[in-house]
Amino acid sequence: MSYLFLHGLGQGPESWSSAADHLFPSAPVGTVLTPRLSDFLIGQEVTYQNLYQALCQYCRFLPQPLHICGLSLGAVLALHYAIEHPKEVCSLALIGAQYRMPKKLLSFQNAVFSLLPQAAFRKMDFEKRDLLSLTTSMADLDFSHNLKSVSCPTLILCGERDKANNKACRDLAQLLPRARFRQVPGCGHQVNTESPGQLVQVLSKFYSRMACPASESVTLQE
Repeated sequence: MSYLFLHGLGQGPESWSSAADHLFPSAPVGTVLTPRLSDFLIGQEVTYQNLYQALCQYCRFLPQPLHICGLSLGAVLALHYAIEHPKEVCSLALIGAQYRMPKKLLSFQNAVFSLLPQAAFRKMDFEKRDLLSLTTSMADLDFSHNLKSVSCPTLILCGERDKANNKACRDLAQLLPRARFRQVPGCGHQVNTESPGQLVQVLSKFYSRMACPASESVTLQE
């Protein structure tokens, strides 16, 4: 069994450190994984499809089943993987997730990114050119017709102040067969860094109720 945490577009693996450290204080080595997404694309064109295929290759070598938690871009990847590999995924936790890319929002986001200086991207996982290439390649993603393939329990979270994603998260919770929605009070989009304490509490309860419970391999803290 593995616990895989996938970070958002403007984040890196360190964005999960507070939550993962408190959720899994005594996890065996290799049980909890927070990969750097840009590392999957070294030597490749930076597109969503290449990133997703690299993630699939990475997951092939992980102890299964998988508990996958993702934020934003990480949530899109997690949902995509669960659709295509339903027997390998034991649970999903999706934060600030979109299941059908909002083209106008992506276009506006790219326009903003294109105006920012290169220095503004130093703390992001992707450089400016790569980030623009990745988001452009995501514009046509639409999982609307495949959501019933996701058979695992799913927790959908969204920050109370994340206005851009709240409706999509609520809709997604209605469309997935075994999903429930939870809003995180007083929080924006990056729940894992803005409110790791609340995230730990919610995820701890979620994992403890799994058919393949987290307590079999790790110790959870509330």
